[in-house]
Amino acid sequence: MMTADHVALQDNVRKLIDREIEPHIDEWEAAEIFPAHEVFKKLGSAGYLGVNKPVEFRGMGLDYSYEIAFCEAIGGISAGGVAMAIAVQTDMATPALARFGSDELRETFLKPSVAGDQVVCLGVSESGAGSDVASLKTHARKDGADYVINGSKMWITNALQADWMCLLANTSEGDAHRNKSLICLPLRENGKLRAGITMNKIKKIGMWSSDTAQVFFDEVRVPQRYRIGEEGMGFTYQMRQFQEERLSGATRRVTALVNAINETIAYTRQRKAFGRSILDNQVVHFKLAEMKTEVELLRSLIYRAAQVHMADGDMTELASMAKLKAGRLCREVTDACLQYWGGMGFTWDNRVSRAWRDLRLISIGGGADEIMLTIICKHMGILPKQA
Repeated sequence: MMTADHVALQDNVRKLIDREIEPHIDEWEAAEIFPAHEVFKKLGSAGYLGVNKPVEFRGMGLDYSYEIAFCEAIGGISAGGVAMAIAVQTDMATPALARFGSDELRETFLKPSVAGDQVVCLGVSESGAGSDVASLKTHARKDGADYVINGSKMWITNALQADWMCLLANTSEGDAHRNKSLICLPLRENGKLRAGITMNKIKKIGMWSSDTAQVFFDEVRVPQRYRIGEEGMGFTYQMRQFQEERLSGATRRVTALVNAINETIAYTRQRKAFGRSILDNQVVHFKLAEMKTEVELLRSLIYRAAQVHMADGDMTELASMAKLKAGRLCREVTDACLQYWGGMGFTWDNRVSRAWRDLRLISIGGGADEIMLTIICKHMGILPKQA
């Protein structure tokens, strides 16, 4: 799937990362936040926040395979939180807007997001509705030409800096799969939170560079024309948007895992015990070879899912498999690599221990492993019928 053009894109993205992001990672990790507007503007000016977005809204207009190439490149950022925050902008909170939004809505929200002038977050999860999206409680009632929003959202990446949120809310009563809409919700006016919006920062085990918050809405107004697509279709739109989120997450982990393996090879080659390097032990180099093989198999699965998506097929099963496998490998590979680092692996300031902390999230965020297994079983026709 990768051509010389894909590789050239990746090389240019990596050069920008090495120049503008990597020198600041330790500082951002310590601060538990990175300057999203500053970083996104640099990425947006280079076109990287809209690789597969329409040209008329500042995107490159390339096919989805180039977005996968971009995701591989940002997966090499040594802090997973920064890569994740970028992916929220490109693959989690804007695909539905790009696909189903009106031209007015895309001009107002998509264009500045692709340009890096605005930061976006995705508002789906709630404290009582994580993987079970249908059970969310946030409600947007109609009042004249507006929606009035009440409720809260949990685990919201980029929230503390975001200019707007792609919000999933109940806009009517009835069937939980047909009563929801996606809404572009402005969060700030003149740099300050709008009236009725409050946030609480969430401290996490990993992904420290990425700010995360719980967001509360109390009688927050937004014009109904800010709804993405048809009313009541939000659940369907979000399920489609989830597939790009999940494949992006798996893709970024491929690069992160390859880097963890390569860094472990370099460390175990120079680390000595009992008169020889740790790497010279067959159990070590065989394990590293086996793990690299598994990661490359995951990459192939991702490419296959992307090809199905580009052909307008349904990549739900393959994307779910890729995310599931990525989560399992993130645990296995980072844990094994950390072990081979010995005592140094249990220290805070090295990339392998950071990867061990950061990469654990993929088995939870964007749909837990158990949800991925349920989806796969459904596509296999072996999911038991509910009573």
